[in-house]
Amino acid sequence: MSKAHPNEKIIRINIEDEMKSAYIDYSMSVIVSRALPDVRDGLKPVHRRVLFSMSELGVTYNKAHKKSARIVGECLGKYHPHGDSSVYDTMVRMAQDWSLRYTLVDGQGNFGSIDGDNPAAMRYTEARLKRISEEMLGDLDKNTVDFKPNFDDSLEEPTVLPTRIPNLLVNGASGIAVGMATNMPPHNLSEVVDGTVAYIQNPEITIEELMTHVKAPDFPTGGTIYGYEGVKNAFETGRGRIVIRAKYNIEQMDAGRERIVITEIPFQLNKSDLLQKIAELINEKKIEGISELRDESDRDGMRVVFELKRDAITSVVMNSLYKFSSLQSSFSVNNIALVKGKPELLNLKDMIHHFVDHRMEVVIRRSKYELEQDEKRAHILQGLLIALDHLDSIINLIRKSKTPEDAKNGLIQTYNLSEVQAKAILNITLQRLTGLERDKITTEYDELQKKISYLNEILVNNDLRKDIITKELLEVKERYGDARRSEIVYAADEFRMEDIIPNEDVVVTISHLGYIKRTQLSEYRTQNRGGKGSIGSTTRDEDFLEHLFVASAHDYMLLFTEQGKCFWMRVYEIPEGTKASKGRAIQNLIHLDAGNKEESAGELKNPDKVKAYVNVKSLSDAEYLKNNYIILCTNKGTVKKTSLEAYSRPRTNGINAITIREGEQLLESRLTNGKSDILMASYSGRANRFNESNVRPTGRTAAGVTGMRLENDTDEVVGMICIDPEAENRPDILVLSENGYGKRTSLDEYRVANRGGKGPRTLKVTDKVGKLVGIKEVTDEDDIMIITQNGVTIRLHVSDLKTLGRLTQGGKLITLKRKDSIAAIAKTPREEDEEEIDEINTESIV
Repeated sequence: MSKAHPNEKIIRINIEDEMKSAYIDYSMSVIVSRALPDVRDGLKPVHRRVLFSMSELGVTYNKAHKKSARIVGECLGKYHPHGDSSVYDTMVRMAQDWSLRYTLVDGQGNFGSIDGDNPAAMRYTEARLKRISEEMLGDLDKNTVDFKPNFDDSLEEPTVLPTRIPNLLVNGASGIAVGMATNMPPHNLSEVVDGTVAYIQNPEITIEELMTHVKAPDFPTGGTIYGYEGVKNAFETGRGRIVIRAKYNIEQMDAGRERIVITEIPFQLNKSDLLQKIAELINEKKIEGISELRDESDRDGMRVVFELKRDAITSVVMNSLYKFSSLQSSFSVNNIALVKGKPELLNLKDMIHHFVDHRMEVVIRRSKYELEQDEKRAHILQGLLIALDHLDSIINLIRKSKTPEDAKNGLIQTYNLSEVQAKAILNITLQRLTGLERDKITTEYDELQKKISYLNEILVNNDLRKDIITKELLEVKERYGDARRSEIVYAADEFRMEDIIPNEDVVVTISHLGYIKRTQLSEYRTQNRGGKGSIGSTTRDEDFLEHLFVASAHDYMLLFTEQGKCFWMRVYEIPEGTKASKGRAIQNLIHLDAGNKEESAGELKNPDKVKAYVNVKSLSDAEYLKNNYIILCTNKGTVKKTSLEAYSRPRTNGINAITIREGEQLLESRLTNGKSDILMASYSGRANRFNESNVRPTGRTAAGVTGMRLENDTDEVVGMICIDPEAENRPDILVLSENGYGKRTSLDEYRVANRGGKGPRTLKVTDKVGKLVGIKEVTDEDDIMIITQNGVTIRLHVSDLKTLGRLTQGGKLITLKRKDSIAAIAKTPREEDEEEIDEINTESIV
């Protein structure tokens, strides 16, 4: 151990204490001088220094661009000695329209891309300030903010910018300090201004009321904010998790295939990396149903195309993409900013409050500065007016003075002037002595007196300052405000959409192949019988309109699938279309099971599909829920009755409505009042009628009881109808066999029996007639559509069919070609005009 030099002074300290002290100093330096934004202008020191350097260089929005290297050098040499890459990267980000909601720098050249491409070197690019940046730097020369010495005390830089824009909310911020981090989302300028104005008018405004103006973050890349709870938490507490989804469109391709086109992706995603990871997921079979992926993005916008396989269901594919890829990502809000040099967690109202306080201080300091300058000028003008009033004597005084100093002192003593006034008089030019110039001085003095009076009023009147701040904010909104980019999709349990949708009647139509739409009731004009019918929609060749009914926009549609699941859809959620449009496939509107993949075939087998529909008026009216029931029927004769109340809690992914046994499929569903008669028919030609009071209500997941006993293992139920026996206009029963024989029979021909019986025969099944394939309740106001296995479709008016007895064979309703048979029968609204009906059938109706 070497001895210390006698002149050296060694202070012994505890290493633990020294490390604590040094680390605290370091962490505070990072927090205050690097990582966290100031709540007033929303900028970190490096951003503020770049903008100030550009302003000092004169590269404003109306001047020519300057080399980025020049700007970086200016900032680096004068204010930010931390490396050129940090300064250039900061400037580049402020010029990228996918990074900032409102860019502050106007870049010229290669400034990178959303695919993660690096910007060109600073020697190749140029930049200047955007006009919106002028709103942040304006009034900087009017002593509106404090300045501090730069790193070498040779210059001064602003500690904050006197911004007119609530930049912290508008552009957000992110940064990692020591022991804390900030992640603040951007918002729409127009919304933020409206919220700030509302706060100025009512400082006691609640956060909930502010949220009617500032609805949610608004990301530069758009996308869809999915769910509102995270947004609400962020606004109320300063912390929250916001789920963002990509925005997409569905386009039709040839041969009935579809493609998904992504037009917007979540904020802060690298598009190239995102697509590469999705491609890997497709290759690994984690995402099914996509045949081709390609990026068609160009300078006109983003366009990422997913071509789907023929059997793929669009909603299932999209849900897989959301689940496994970053097309659904989250933004964790952590609103930490510097308030008077200390980090604080801020809610929405806090951020607006601190901005308004900052603007109030800026307006006061600006007014004081302008008042001081105007008073100085008025003082000089007052002296000039005195000189003009005594012009001849002043000229004589000056002429007699030996030196300028004598003249100045003479003016001060003779006319009681200040030294500043005396110097101004001595410096006056001869042309200012004309009468016209005198009038100008007088006018200027009078205007200055008015302005001085107004500035004094500003300094003492708080309401006037509020009006000024409001006016300046509205000017900013008018100049730079734009439409929201990020769409908001509210979850069912978060937002009552019915509060903003009128409860009006609409027409809901569902085609045989499951295309659904809603149409304004006004599109269906009133028609007299015998008038020309109107086509309900336009579909594919093998499709036709099967269900048409009037419902309220606030009603619920309950959709039941073959595998026994129930899904909900509000009528207003059904895609709107014209009377002639096709509508949207139901499987693309709900989350259906895509089926199981068989390794040998490599395709999805047994996909679930919607089989039955029920329109429900309310899921919140306790009396209505208590007095109504859902009746379900399977192809193996099982019937189940469940209170409507069991279906009153909607879930996005559906619920189990009935336990389906192996080999069974859900066939029909009906809404009843508890007093209906149930009629079930089977392949064997039998029909069993019994009152629903014989079916005990069971829970939602129960399997049900036997409603009809089948002849043998190959026998199946073909349909179920529910009829109110006390109704005045009871329908008739229409049955149809596989070989085209059918008949219309009065309901009274079917006696009421017990549940679980085979029931009497309704059609004699022979080789000639074939098996029973359909049963429907009909009136003269209905048509029936008969579809054969070969795709032939025929429409018949029910009114043209005679009413026959239950034991009769019936007549031939359609003549079939060899080896053809009936596939299905459907009831459809009446088309009055025969010629139009024939035209529809031959020209591909839907």
